[in-house]
Amino acid sequence: MTIIITGVAGFIGSNFLKYYLRRYPEDKVIGIDKLTYAGNLENIKEELERDNFVFIREDITNMKKIDEIFEEDEIDAVINFAAESHVDRSIEDPQIFLKTNVIGTQVLLDVAKKHWFRDGRWKDDKRFIQISTDEVYGALGPTGFFVETTPLNPRSPYSASKAAADLVIRAYHETFGMPVNITRCSNNYGPYQFPEKLIPLMINNALNHKELPVYGDGKQIRDWLYVEDHCRAIDLVMEKGKIGEVYNIGGHNEKENIYIVSKIIELLREMTGDEEIDESLIRHVKDRPGHDRRYAIDPSKIRNELGWEPSIPFDEGIKKTVEWYLNNREWMNRVTSGEYMKYYERMYGWR
Repeated sequence: MTIIITGVAGFIGSNFLKYYLRRYPEDKVIGIDKLTYAGNLENIKEELERDNFVFIREDITNMKKIDEIFEEDEIDAVINFAAESHVDRSIEDPQIFLKTNVIGTQVLLDVAKKHWFRDGRWKDDKRFIQISTDEVYGALGPTGFFVETTPLNPRSPYSASKAAADLVIRAYHETFGMPVNITRCSNNYGPYQFPEKLIPLMINNALNHKELPVYGDGKQIRDWLYVEDHCRAIDLVMEKGKIGEVYNIGGHNEKENIYIVSKIIELLREMTGDEEIDESLIRHVKDRPGHDRRYAIDPSKIRNELGWEPSIPFDEGIKKTVEWYLNNREWMNRVTSGEYMKYYERMYGWR
């Protein structure tokens, strides 16, 4: 096979690339990434040396270039990770989220359709996988779970842009019969996550004895999924998923944000022996607008139909994650330096 992975230098995209090349060493992978602040070639520096991986720096909204990529190779699948994904940034500047997440997805669909739909029929064994998020469903109360049929009810510009992209994907399937799937995952964590997200942000700040900003009372609940478990699920959907279906991917690890922060403090103190890392670093800050209180996914469909189960318990996964960041502090320092810092100084008070 020859597949395209968009957003390949980002957090989940880079982890999926590593997973895929380990599992399918004979396949060819074309990686596309615009290399915005959250895309980092250091995430995939080992893969860049492989003969069966080609990296192309490009914006997925550039239809001419995306078409050229399809012209040069017979593409069998597109896995679209490319997205602006940080809720805070979407509140500050919604337009770039709509451009990348909606128009970029539409461009990929149009080019794939041009090359896969010939003589009134779709070529065999083609697949377009859209990587979405549980945030498109909105917020849950204290009980219940999101299922694939839960109505979409996005509450931030980020989640609205992802919901819009999902609807475009669905429309291409219903209108043209395009072979698509949508996956909606809970909060991922693990190596190579840019430190704007909760876990790497808390690790980085704590290691530097900086305040740990926690929105509101910190009792927002998220379902946490180790990134490699997510990669396995995507692979199964691509291989066995029923065309046109949505699959929710959840870890069954519901935790309050304040618990996550306290757990990181506990692990860092244990691993480093640094007694200055303690809960006095926690600073409760004004909650962000439209902050969803709880997400939780029911993964019954992907379990029953495709046989997927998460394999990494949260206590094991968070320990592995903290260890990775401790062992890769140079990586952390590089990606949080220079121009990247301007945004974070303004948003989180970094100095």
